[in-house]
Amino acid sequence: MDSRDVDEAVAEMVRVLAPHESADWRRPAGSLAWSCWETAAHVAHDLLAYAGQLAALPDSAYLPFDLVVRDDASPRDLLRTVTAAGRLLSTALAASDPSVRAWHWGPTDPSGFAALGVNETLVHTHDITEGLGIGWQPPASLCGAVLARLFPDVPAGDPVQALLWSTGRTDLPGLPRPTSWVSRAAVG
Repeated sequence: MDSRDVDEAVAEMVRVLAPHESADWRRPAGSLAWSCWETAAHVAHDLLAYAGQLAALPDSAYLPFDLVVRDDASPRDLLRTVTAAGRLLSTALAASDPSVRAWHWGPTDPSGFAALGVNETLVHTHDITEGLGIGWQPPASLCGAVLARLFPDVPAGDPVQALLWSTGRTDLPGLPRPTSWVSRAAVG
């Protein structure tokens, strides 16, 4: 996975959520304890954190910074912040040699950070759309790419349902819904 996948995921998030900027984003985001607003701010935070890791290349921990979105930020402001953080990650990915490694629970290559960013964007967009009552499913092609990179042992089948199952958001026939999961971004 690479910068183009991050760009596509962020553009899809903005496309599906921007028409609903006047909705109540303080409602719970799907089954999460966070509100839709908090969930969007979390996406921006994670995208920025992944960009920071690729820029600094720490080998044993996350950089000691956090993105704080002001409480008075509107949903439009949140989506702009997600777009900015996504572009920072995309730029860091495009500038990174595939051989570099930065820490995400082990040495992680740029494709791992791209997959992490796409995963966060897709699953949390799904959470927000559930909270706002919007019918939406993540793009199957991006879900399949995330599964191949981060969840290689997922059961075969529809990639959208498999990704949502892998992250505890839906059931799959005959399988209990995961209550915790670990993505495999580190490459060793």
